[in-house]
Amino acid sequence: MAELSQIALLGLDRAELSALVDSLVEPAYRVKQLVEAVYRQRVESVEEISTLSRDLRGKLAQKSISVGLPRIENRFVSQDGTVRYLIAFPDGQSVETVWMPEGDGGEAGDGSEAGELAERFAESVPNTSVGEASSEREPVTALKRRVSQKQGQNQGRSTICISSQVGCAVDCQFCLTALLGVKRNLTAGEIVGQVCAVLKDQNVSPPEDRINLVFMGMGEPFLNYDNFVKAARLLVEEVGIAERRMTVSTAGIVPRIHDFGGETIRPKLAISLNASNDTLRTRLMPLNKKWNLEMLMAAARAYPLRTREWITFEYVLLGGVNDSPENAKEVAELLRGMRCKVNLIALNPGPGIEFTTPDAERVAAFQKILRDAGLPAFVRRPRGRDIYAACGQLKRTVEIATEPAL
Repeated sequence: MAELSQIALLGLDRAELSALVDSLVEPAYRVKQLVEAVYRQRVESVEEISTLSRDLRGKLAQKSISVGLPRIENRFVSQDGTVRYLIAFPDGQSVETVWMPEGDGGEAGDGSEAGELAERFAESVPNTSVGEASSEREPVTALKRRVSQKQGQNQGRSTICISSQVGCAVDCQFCLTALLGVKRNLTAGEIVGQVCAVLKDQNVSPPEDRINLVFMGMGEPFLNYDNFVKAARLLVEEVGIAERRMTVSTAGIVPRIHDFGGETIRPKLAISLNASNDTLRTRLMPLNKKWNLEMLMAAARAYPLRTREWITFEYVLLGGVNDSPENAKEVAELLRGMRCKVNLIALNPGPGIEFTTPDAERVAAFQKILRDAGLPAFVRRPRGRDIYAACGQLKRTVEIATEPAL
């Protein structure tokens, strides 16, 4: 355990909290009180933990032991209800966390309860395929009204997208986060703290409120593997978010895919594919030089899937670059025979990105080829594009876009 002067309670598991309680010569039941206050009540300061004695709160304060809940520095609200949070840490660094009140369709077709809800959501809206940008067909308020009448206020569809690093080292050429580079890894407490801060701000509380969680924000989770795994365990065991409602996305850190398959608590796996051959993938994702498609597909095929579990492959479509019928056929061949589904993401544009968003017709044609080949393929709805909250847009932008949401 770290020195007491450096301890934040958020991020400590029960064994570590027990060691802390013992070091303060306090009874064992204090551990449960601390867990309840930090992870379920989401208090902001030790002084707020009213179940602790005044003497114990004094001990904690004297030793500079804090809760460690990060501060919401700024929040941006999209026309579609998405909220992008700028979450600040004591060292001056910050990350972004996104709240999507109706998800983005990313869970559809993955065999889980959350996926079934996403599919029913689409079915409840006439003329709308799973993951389609429904707001293009009618105002968001009208859409919410019709869907809430059918599904009871979209219970269980809210999604939080969280970050694992400050910036990112993977350098995908179509992602705004890559322009930041990587500053540092987040601790397990900082990863969990994003979730706690958003839950507190939105006044929701799992497991009573069913929340989906995706590790798809800033950073590559598998390059911060130990902290990510610990955070996932705390989110399941202490915060109360079901493992089956969590997904982690990796750009393809092959050794960690193998490691991840052996974890006891394991969110669903999503792999960012984004290209149909090695030449193209190396151009778009330089890490393909280290772990090429042959190695990545071998790891994916060896991954131990649980009952009703599928691997998700994410594919960002770039106009005129990786969105041709030939690319789609190559993807279908790569994934042939796998228990998987494909999430198609039309590029979310931003300053400094040289690529363009493909026409809707090309996206639909790509999807049709995959489906005709027997692959479940869904188009992710862009959420919060007008506030730089959509996939690939997280760059701590303060001056938000002025164009309407798509």
